Amino acid sequence: MLTDTTSTGATSLAPGPGSVGSHSDDISATDFLIVLAERRRTVLGVAFCIVVIGLLLCFILPKRYTATVILLPPQQSSSTGSALATQLSNLTGMGSLAGSGLGLKSQNEMFVAMLKSRTVEDSMVERFGLTSEYRKRYVSDARKAFESHTSVDGNGKDGLIHIAISDPDPNRAAELANGYVDQFRNLSEHLAITEASQRRLFFQKQLENARDDLANAEEEMKQVQQKTGVIQLDSQARALIQSAASLRAQIAAKEVQIQSLGTFATGENAQLVQAEQELAALRGQLVKLGGSEEGADALIVPRGKVPEAGLEYIRRVRDVKYHETIFEILARQFEMAKLDEARQGAIIQVVDAAIPPDRPSFPKRGLLMLGAILVGLILGVGVALAQSTLFNLKNDLIWSQKFTLLRRALRSKRLNV
Repeated sequence: MLTDTTSTGATSLAPGPGSVGSHSDDISATDFLIVLAERRRTVLGVAFCIVVIGLLLCFILPKRYTATVILLPPQQSSSTGSALATQLSNLTGMGSLAGSGLGLKSQNEMFVAMLKSRTVEDSMVERFGLTSEYRKRYVSDARKAFESHTSVDGNGKDGLIHIAISDPDPNRAAELANGYVDQFRNLSEHLAITEASQRRLFFQKQLENARDDLANAEEEMKQVQQKTGVIQLDSQARALIQSAASLRAQIAAKEVQIQSLGTFATGENAQLVQAEQELAALRGQLVKLGGSEEGADALIVPRGKVPEAGLEYIRRVRDVKYHETIFEILARQFEMAKLDEARQGAIIQVVDAAIPPDRPSFPKRGLLMLGAILVGLILGVGVALAQSTLFNLKNDLIWSQKFTLLRRALRSKRLNV
């Protein structure tokens, strides 16, 4: 029979002395339950010890709070890759090519990689002083410690990006999570992520270059005008030159009249005084047109320099017109890119900002105690079965003789050594 009562009253799973080899190899569930019932104090004692250890861990382990930020990445519906993927996915049997054959990946993967970039993490370490907080000597070690406390997941079915950061202080955890988003935005300001952003950045640089070229062309044209005295020959300029020429002619005629009056009239002569006043008025008008009486001569280019000055002037005008046209075209394209970028929305939108959590995320006392109970019961059962097996082996004559021989062999070895 399988059960045998010994002098101690314990039930064994193996047969007693002299019956080795006569028992079945299979142990029934009843025998297993009998052993557990007889050694229930051992099972409960081990389980109680493990539960006490788990309870102590619940109060000894430091608490950690986890703050979470949920982000919405921008949707690029107008990008070429998305349009091509949509067209291919509508074809029968071609949906897999849009994601695998063409290498088109989820947009969230790109933003998750940017959030985990060294630039963003180093800026977090520097801004919040994580080197001293994590008690690390090097920035690289502090970065790794920060990564161990941070989780960035963008593979959810909701299409959102979840950022979770744990810290012993709940307010500090929320501050770190929100600061993580701010540091990413600082990085994205210098990067053209969306298609419209790339176009806007390109046209912005080209527009700055075109503005500089236009300013240089206008400055060169100004120098030519100052050097040759040629101004733009439009209707207003022609009227200005005609007016200046008429005034100069009137001044010359008035000077002749005054000289003729001076031959026979005194300085108090009424006609002479009136003529001198009219000459002063004409000269004043000429100064207003040309800046000064001497500068007024510059309004009329000398006859021998007209072809050369006109050719140089035309070249400068052509350069100015060219750069003006380029500037206007780029300005329109730049404004269109800005509108497209604004229509696409911000690079990252915060769906749920991080708030200080009211419950610790670690340790989870309920799970810890449940695990301690299960582990305690398993260890208790294991200890009980081990004790029963050893007890049975000690009461088996053959195994008892073998153990005796083993002890003698070990003792003889020690004596020889």
